Amino acid sequence: MALSLTVLAGCGSGAEQTAPRIEGAPTLTIYSGRNQELVGGLLERMQTAIGANVEVRYGSTGEMSAQLLEEGADTPADVFFGQDAGALGALSKAGLLAPLPAETTANALPQYRAADNTWVATSGRSRVVAYNPDRTPADQLPPNVDALLDPRWRGQIGYAPSNASWLSFVTGLRLLRGEDGARQWLTAFAGQQPQRFDGNGAIVDAINQGTVTLGLVNHYYLYEKTHDIDPATYRVANHYVPNDPLGLVNVAGAGVLRATDQPELANRAVQFLLSRDAQQYLVDETNEYPTVAGVARSRAVPPLPPIETLSPPPVRLADLDSVDVTQRMLQETGLL
Repeated sequence: MALSLTVLAGCGSGAEQTAPRIEGAPTLTIYSGRNQELVGGLLERMQTAIGANVEVRYGSTGEMSAQLLEEGADTPADVFFGQDAGALGALSKAGLLAPLPAETTANALPQYRAADNTWVATSGRSRVVAYNPDRTPADQLPPNVDALLDPRWRGQIGYAPSNASWLSFVTGLRLLRGEDGARQWLTAFAGQQPQRFDGNGAIVDAINQGTVTLGLVNHYYLYEKTHDIDPATYRVANHYVPNDPLGLVNVAGAGVLRATDQPELANRAVQFLLSRDAQQYLVDETNEYPTVAGVARSRAVPPLPPIETLSPPPVRLADLDSVDVTQRMLQETGLL
């Protein structure tokens, strides 16, 4: 049976027909804040799984969530597939997401579902401190976020000031310590003269090259760098920091729009994203954590600790939507 995946670029109305349509089948519209290069193949598989034409509008998570907030009840979208919990939380707070049936989210680990069941995490990513094990013994690594303020790390920490994962980390710090506590830490961190990079990938490369000693990144950048090479030749490792802002676990996730006129089909689409086939795809193609138990990377080197073994700080992921406040604080402290 021929299938169809229509790609809608950005927020415009133009569409690219990439495959024949299923004649007579319903059409599901997805607003995706996840990159097409990462999840395009997965959404093609979704068509087979749910037996429907799938139209996808791609853009950044911020663009897509803003579009949904603007469209409100008039949105043509049936499903939102977002890159971070903050955007999902914002849409839920605005009343745009419908509660998901228990059977839709049954496969997901309980800690990675919204409290009101309006969205569910489809994959996770952990903040880590990346380091070169040849230069820094494991017993000398910072045990918590305040240890980064030790004078020994002055000028030796890399961070990506405009990266979404850094902004989520600082937002988590604000939620945990309050505005004054977060500003105090950021002011002290700025005094450490951390080195700025355009992205997390550049940070781990700099660690491998010896330009910086530590890097504040997401876990999967190491796996991206070592995908096609012997990991032993790339001298970077991930340091996981439990029960601390440095160990924040953020998620990508999906929700069904309350405005959809085909909720059963939309729920099947979300359920597919939690299937073993979809979870295996996400783990292998994006190097993120599965949010379903029992799924592991096909390529086991370097090893990826099971998501159940992580101990992130007690942050409500839906509250990571206050990035605008974080950006103002970073500007005030000279870190953005």
